Amino acid sequence: MPINPADAQDVYRDAGDNIMFTTYVIDRDHLDQDRDALAEFADRLAAIERSMAIRSPEANLRVAFGLGATAWKLLFPTANVPKELVDFQEVKGPKYTAPATPGDLFLHVRAKDTAVVYEVMDQAREFLRDWTTVVDETPGFRYFEGRAIIGFIDGTENPAGPDATQYALIGEEDPEFINGSYAFAQKYLHNMDAWKALNTDNQEKAIGRHKFSDRELEDDEKLPNAHNIASQDNEGGVEHKIVRMNVPFAEPGKGIVGTYFIGYARHFTVTQRMLTNMFTQSDRLLDFSTPITGAAFFIPSRRLLEKIADGEYFPQD
Repeated sequence: MPINPADAQDVYRDAGDNIMFTTYVIDRDHLDQDRDALAEFADRLAAIERSMAIRSPEANLRVAFGLGATAWKLLFPTANVPKELVDFQEVKGPKYTAPATPGDLFLHVRAKDTAVVYEVMDQAREFLRDWTTVVDETPGFRYFEGRAIIGFIDGTENPAGPDATQYALIGEEDPEFINGSYAFAQKYLHNMDAWKALNTDNQEKAIGRHKFSDRELEDDEKLPNAHNIASQDNEGGVEHKIVRMNVPFAEPGKGIVGTYFIGYARHFTVTQRMLTNMFTQSDRLLDFSTPITGAAFFIPSRRLLEKIADGEYFPQD
């Protein structure tokens, strides 16, 4: 069975203009009730998307919903597990650590219109509030030309067009879970005063690109731990890619500025190696960016969500 993008959730399109990331933990005390509630939510989520496409077709709504490894095993104890679904473990480097934080369920909602994002999240809450607790909710926004909040153009190396599906969607290597994806969500806070104190030349050396033209610097112009060097995965002499989005968020009156990183991948091992490289090589960007969350999720295909809605993955009496 070949990869079919029509069967996938929205894991390989652009980050959107108005974004909401929400991470939940589930009630562990009433798992039978949780399973019923999840089935209803899996069914209603598709209906919410269809309804909003009619109510506001120009909003370009995109939604991805996923489950963490622990939640999968609790909710579906007799079912197979996606091959690369694991609980994220912290990555400790010589200077900085990528923490692992709780996360059972995950929603990534984006649209051109903030009202559409709100409406989807408000309706989702009706089906989630009685059996989950929100542990993180982060609204994001598009910054000018789609730049990262630190001022550089974002997503230059992202796979584009049909190629994106080959990097973001699980294929025949795990046929039961084909057209799903592995998501990694990580929230960073930035020391913008320190970053802005660097002149443009030093910022470019830290990132490995020209700030305004986005051209890549020559290798001898970059720092040895420049971001576009340290964040690569070149296992086996081949560059491996994921579909990544860096979404700005801020409370500017409080001086809180950050980036919500979301990466969707066919193989979580690729994302894991990228993170390991960043932190073991002390990526220069980490001198100005502190990760405060980190969790991995499996994003089921639409077909699999239908099976969950029908109760096919739950234990049978």
